[in-house]
Formats: sequence, C-alpha cells, structure tokens
Amino acid sequence: MQWIEAIILGLAQGLTEFLPISSSAHLRIVGEFLPGASDPGAGFTAISQLGTETAVLVYFWRDILRIVRAWFAAVTGNLEHSHPDARMGWMIIVGTLPIVILGLILEQYIDTTFRTLWLIATTLIVFAIFLAIADRLGTQTKQLSQLSIRDGILFGLAQSLALIPGVSRSGGTITAGLLMGYTREAAARYSFLLAVPAVFGSGFYKLLGSLEEPDGPYTLMQTLVATGVGFIVAYVIIGWFLRYVSTHSYTLFVAYRIGLGIFVYICLSFGIINA
Repeated sequence: MQWIEAIILGLAQGLTEFLPISSSAHLRIVGEFLPGASDPGAGFTAISQLGTETAVLVYFWRDILRIVRAWFAAVTGNLEHSHPDARMGWMIIVGTLPIVILGLILEQYIDTTFRTLWLIATTLIVFAIFLAIADRLGTQTKQLSQLSIRDGILFGLAQSLALIPGVSRSGGTITAGLLMGYTREAAARYSFLLAVPAVFGSGFYKLLGSLEEPDGPYTLMQTLVATGVGFIVAYVIIGWFLRYVSTHSYTLFVAYRIGLGIFVYICLSFGIINA
C-alpha cells in the first residue's frame, strides 16, 4: 500500500510543483487522506522535488546550457558580464542566496512547525489574495532583459517564503514579479529557472540525510519512485502552464487556493484530519 501512496504523492508533486498553488502543501494535505494518514515529511518533499526540477532542466535545457556557458565565459574573461545570458546567470545566483541562507537558519522549523495544517491553510488563502492583487495591479510590461540586481534579490526573498508550505515557490516569485511590473510569462519563466539551484540543493541535502535516517513513513526507494512519477507529470505541466499564463490571468489558481484553504479549515475543525 505504501508504494501506491508514494505514486499518488508523486502525481500530486508533479501536478502542483509549477502551478502557484504550493506542491509542498498538497503533499502535506494529500498525505492526511491516504490510508497511512501521515505527513510524508520534509525529506520526502525535498527529494521528490528533484524529479520535478529535472523536468525543468529537460524542458529548458537549451536556455540553461546557454546561460551556464555564458556565465563561465564571463567569469573567465572571455565575455562581457553585461551579456544577457551571462547576466541572467548572475541574477539566478543573486536570487538564490536568500533561500539558501534562510533555509539553513530555519531548517528546524521547516521540518516541524511550518508543516502544521492550520498554518498551511492560512498561507494558502493569504497568498492567494496577494497573487490576486498583484495580477490585477501589476503593469505587466517588463521583460527578463530588464531584470536588475534589486529585482533579483526581491524575487529571491519571495522564493524564500516558500519555505513555509502553502506559500508556493512559483506563487511567491510570480506574485513578486507581477508587483514589480513583469509580464505573467516572464515572471513564471524566471520563477522556474530560479528554482533550479535552490531545489536541487535542498533535495540532495535531504537525500544525503535520508540515506542515514529517513524522516518520514516512506523508504528511500518509495521516495525515488515518487520522484520519477513527479518528473513525467511535471514535464507536461510546464508547457501547459507557460501557454496558459500567456493568455489568461491567475484567477483560476487564486480561487483554487482559497477553496482548498477553506476545505482544510473545515476538515481540521471537524477532526477529519490532524493538524
């Protein structure tokens, strides 16, 4: 039964990782409704995200390879640092620093306190409102070529909010991008690229820890199966999401987040699930 549960969680991870609805919140919530009725654990969440981020590498491999080459060329003095791809490399590094620093500082809370469903339900609703405001008020005129160091840091701080399940890594960065005037597609694209070093870093960190002592109900092999499932589903979702936001608002995701948050509140209030 645990193998089936791991596959279901992998499906949930792949479906929600790149949508602004928080994959970590969904793994936490779905886990409570499975026969085992338990928290999959921060380690399971971080490791399974390796699969979805690998989907980013495959989907954007030309962009990522071009950025990496340009960045190394700039560092070695063979290319101007102002080159768009080299500059994007620096922007990804700058935007990654906040979540690395805060992730190490808050690790104890990430694994425990932040995973309570009362908090997750609240963040689902609160950040849905922030996303709705940003989507409505943002000028949506700026492209990634206009990304500045200040904007990169703000994107990074927004991404670090996703250390709390329910905020959503893509939701936080997209909200920040819209508030700074970036287009929906530009904000989403940078959100995907920015997540790569952060997710791979935390995923491999948790993977090494799981080799010594698993922090959840699933074995390492079950977690890896969920990771593979997440990769396949996420690859499909990336393309669909980028096409969707190029012509639609985020209203659908805002409504879903609020509805899910209210649903979790009701389930907790009636003792259907445990916080």
